Amino acid sequence: MSAAKIKRGDTVVIRSGKDKGRTGTVMQVMPKDGKVLVQGVNVAARHRKPTQANPQGGIDRREAPLAICKVALADPKDGKPTRVRFEVKDGKKVRVAVKSGETIDG
Repeated sequence: MSAAKIKRGDTVVIRSGKDKGRTGTVMQVMPKDGKVLVQGVNVAARHRKPTQANPQGGIDRREAPLAICKVALADPKDGKPTRVRFEVKDGKKVRVAVKSGETIDG
């Protein structure tokens, strides 16, 4: 299995769908399913009946998983979408933004 190009805590740009162009922070990555959970993006509403635990009931709004192919890492310089490549710097493998050449982590 290859190294992760998108990790938890990264800022990403949505490339397609109803939230196209919006940015958010990755809350969770699910590599086996090929999905990511992005804060404030792809919010699904679920209507809940009143229960003993939640006597009020109501509408739950929470983020739904999004396919990894629909998100691109936001460039650290200008915030626009960019691809990611790996380079070895000082004997350490680091992620680098293709567009600007900026190091993403460490």
